[in-house]
Amino acid sequence: MTTKTESKSKVSFKPLKERVFVRYNEEDEKSAGGLFIPDTAKEKPQRGTVEAVGSEVKEVKVGETILFDKYSGSKIVVDGIDYLILKEEDILGIFAG
Repeated sequence: MTTKTESKSKVSFKPLKERVFVRYNEEDEKSAGGLFIPDTAKEKPQRGTVEAVGSEVKEVKVGETILFDKYSGSKIVVDGIDYLILKEEDILGIFAG
């Protein structure tokens, strides 16, 4: 049984209070017209998967895919993987799965 604060990722991290630990979802490397987008031209992803939540988080759960503001939160890199720590109030919505 997975509890609210457990992470399914290999990174052991527990956010505090109303914070959420998110792994960026990979964005498509092609534009709608089929052109490849170089890394330098890509914008910061706005979609991610919740990896862990703090004790005061009420609206989202581990494993859900969320949408967040482009410049919200604090970016960290662990083992070459981009993560984001953000407040629950910065989450715009949850994608239905």
